[in-house]
Order: sequence, then structure tokens, then C-alpha cells
Amino acid sequence: MDNIQDITQGIHELKFEAMAHSFPEEIIQEILLRLSVKCLIKCTSVCKAWRSMIINQSFIHAHLNPTVDFAIQNDIDLLLLHRISGGCSLTYYHNKFFHEVIHEVKDEVHSVHHDNQAFDVYSKIEFPIVAKKNYGNSHLRVVGTCDGLICLSDDVPSYAYNFIIWNPAIKKSVTLPKPGITYQTHGGHNASIGFGFDATTNDYKVVRVVTLLDEDDETPTVAEVYSLATGTWRSLGCVSPACLIDKAASSAFVNGVLHWPVARQTYVGSYYIILTFDLGKEVFSQIPMPKIILWNFKLGLQLSVSDNRKSIALFMRPDDREDFYMDYGREYPVLDIWVMKEYGREESWTKLITLSLNPQPQGPETIFLSTLCFRKTGEVLLVLREKERRELVSLDLVSKQFKLLGISGFKYCTVDFYKESLLLLDKSDAESY
Repeated sequence: MDNIQDITQGIHELKFEAMAHSFPEEIIQEILLRLSVKCLIKCTSVCKAWRSMIINQSFIHAHLNPTVDFAIQNDIDLLLLHRISGGCSLTYYHNKFFHEVIHEVKDEVHSVHHDNQAFDVYSKIEFPIVAKKNYGNSHLRVVGTCDGLICLSDDVPSYAYNFIIWNPAIKKSVTLPKPGITYQTHGGHNASIGFGFDATTNDYKVVRVVTLLDEDDETPTVAEVYSLATGTWRSLGCVSPACLIDKAASSAFVNGVLHWPVARQTYVGSYYIILTFDLGKEVFSQIPMPKIILWNFKLGLQLSVSDNRKSIALFMRPDDREDFYMDYGREYPVLDIWVMKEYGREESWTKLITLSLNPQPQGPETIFLSTLCFRKTGEVLLVLREKERRELVSLDLVSKQFKLLGISGFKYCTVDFYKESLLLLDKSDAESY
């Protein structure tokens, strides 16, 4: 079988080489734009002219955003799963959402799944060797994904400053320099990261929002931005509106804007808002949360995207004492899922579901651990736990029924949207592996 594949590949390469010398350049480019990332990487070895064309920034962006829908391309949504198994030593709250910290990683898997009904088509992807050096914590978490680029960080729970932008499709990564705001420079702080694309400059940016904890009179929140184009961090100064951010607060990138759930403190009390940052204008602003959501330090808030990535969703654990139950001395509330039907309009906030997971008297206790994201079908991916077993499940918001997806045995799991691209192929400072 391998011999047949080798022969077939050789024939294709000969055809490509012959085509390279017989067609006008614009025709060749139109043909190449229709090929997959994997095939294009092979095509860079056909001849210098093809390589020069494929690694050109204009070609890379044209391949990422084709002006026509090529019939050869399948309309398949992809999801990136990051799963870790290992021993746990302590706990922390990601926006008050309970997580266990892995102190001994036994197995770490990154895989790309087709978002089909059965969720049964997937492929594992190789993790960059460069990313395995000098962890400040036991593993790198996925901050977010954008156009095939994956932003990785090891900033939770201990102070650490290893940030990486990774493209697994072409096996290249860029290690970011140390940011300007660290424990050594500013003392104790809570920091959260967002990652997205600035369409005005065709640049990918990492934004850190940092609440400083060691100030005597007040607790200011400042920010800094990293530009992939320049390879440097730049200070954004104090954040306005003034707010407080939790460590590793969830971020959502929608419509060229990053979003974080934050708290505002006033003389009359505290309340929640969604802090926004326009990557093009580099301006902070805010979006109101549903009016019914009142500030409570036990409340867990997590942002995601909805409406085919055109608007935002809010996952919330309300502080309703009647909906809590006890397990090993810890309290777990129900889950509320809100969506903003029309992006930016406060009146369009709509609660889709209130989910209660009460223990069954005769059966195993089911505990909701984390909400991950919306699927193409409108279902929501969740992590549930029965005793010590964790399961990835899909929740139908209409029937309120869970469907097991056959993925379990992990201690930590995240899911993000994904697509293959050639980004970083033209970056001379990107490391290959």
C-alpha cells in the first residue's frame, strides 16, 4: 500500500513540475489557491517560483479568505480539543469555574475533530517541541484560536510568561518575548489574555488585561498588546472603563473585538460588564450584561461565541442557594446560558436554558465541571463528571438531553474553533519542528 502511495505521489509531483513550466503564473496561482494546506507545503518543493508564490503574504491571505467558494473545498467545521490526564495537587477558579491544576502530566493530546453529529472523525496533531521548554506551570493552555493560529500560555495558576503562537498545519510556531507587566516589575496581579485578528492592518494581536493587586489606594487595571507583525509588546496604559479582571478570565473574539467578563466597583456597589477591545482602533469600551445578573463574588461567568461566531454567549452559575448541592464539601450551582441575539444590543440578551444537575438518590452524582462552546448544530459542549470519571458531552438545548461523545479519561479539556491555514509560513523568525 505504501509503495502505491509513493508512486501516486511521485506522479503528482512530476505533473506539478511539468505544469510549473507550461502555464502562465496567474493560472498556476488560481490552481494553487484551490489546494489544501498539506498539498501546498509539498508544492513549495516543486520549484523556486512556486515556493516564492506560496510563501508570499498576499497568497497566504488569499488562500485563507478565497473570493469564491471552490467546489473542491468541503464545508466542514473543525474543533480543536486539548486534553490532559495526570495527577492533581490543588484547585483554582477560572472566573469562579472550578478547575483542578495538573501537577504531573501523564498524557497530553491535541486533536482536530470534524463537528459532525457523531463527533467521530478526528486526527491528532503533533505538539511543537519548542513549546515544551521551560514551563512555568505543568502545561500550556489554549488561550484562543484565530485563522488556524493557536495562542498558548502557561500563565495559570502560577506567575509565568511563556506565550506561543502556533500553526500546527505547517508545523511552525513563534515564541513571544516576555511582556512588560510581570510580578518582578509590578508585583501581584491578575491577568487575562485575548487573541484575535486586526483586519485594518492584517495583523494578529495578543492583548493582556492586568489588574494590579499591590496598589495602596486603588486597584488599577492596565493593558498591553503584542503585534505579530512587529514582534513586540506595547503598553496600552490604564483601561477605561475602570474595572477588575479575574486571573485567566475567559475571552471571546467576535467582529474584530475581544471581550472579557469584568467587575466594576463604585461607591454604591459593584456590578458586571463585558469589557471590549477593538483590535483595529485599539480602544476599550463596554457591553452591558443582562440586567438580571447582579454582582456576587461566588458567581461564575464565562464568555463564548454564538450565532456562527457573529455574536457572544454568556455561561453563568447563578448564586441561588436552593439550586446548590454539596459534594466533598464544595458547592456547585446550576448553569444558565445566555446569548446576545443582536450583537451590541443590550435588549437582545436572551436566556436559552437553566440547567440543574441534582444528584440522584439511587445513582451516581453527576457534577457539571465546565462549559466549552457552541457547536454548529446549536448544541453546547460540556464536561460532566460522575464520581471520578469525566465525560465530554453535547447538550441539546431544546430537549435538555445529553449525548456522550466517547471522549473521557481526562482531567482537563478545552475546545476551540479551528481551520487550517498557511499563516506563519512567511515569518522568518518562526521555528519549525
